[in-house]
Amino acid sequence: MRGGIALCFAVLCAALAEGKVYTKCGLTQELLKKGFSRSLVGNWVCLIESESGKDTSKQVTKANGSKSLGLFQINSKEWCQFGTPGGKCRMKCEDLVNEDITDDSACARKVERDLGFRNWEGWVRSCYLRTLPLPNC
Repeated sequence: MRGGIALCFAVLCAALAEGKVYTKCGLTQELLKKGFSRSLVGNWVCLIESESGKDTSKQVTKANGSKSLGLFQINSKEWCQFGTPGGKCRMKCEDLVNEDITDDSACARKVERDLGFRNWEGWVRSCYLRTLPLPNC
């Protein structure tokens, strides 16, 4: 009996630890619900596709030891702190890799306000100088 409960708990924890991978239309709708400007949603979708593949759980370790985290690939060096809220976004880095993108969205908009879309290499590589209309969903 204990083994079954432990197994169920382990499966549940693993499922909760995994992120969500959005479809393009699902992502577009979610960004609009989170208050992103309709005129910039095309840029945000392109950025997210190029940075994280629309996966909220993506983590990339950088050469300097920092991590880029979540849907927007926000960097831990400056914007968040592991274990306790911190950084310029005053949030825990762990909160960037869950399915709830509310705090991620607020932080990404802060990054964009402070540094612009050019802060993201994926946006520069895949989106810069392209016409990026609102995805047709």
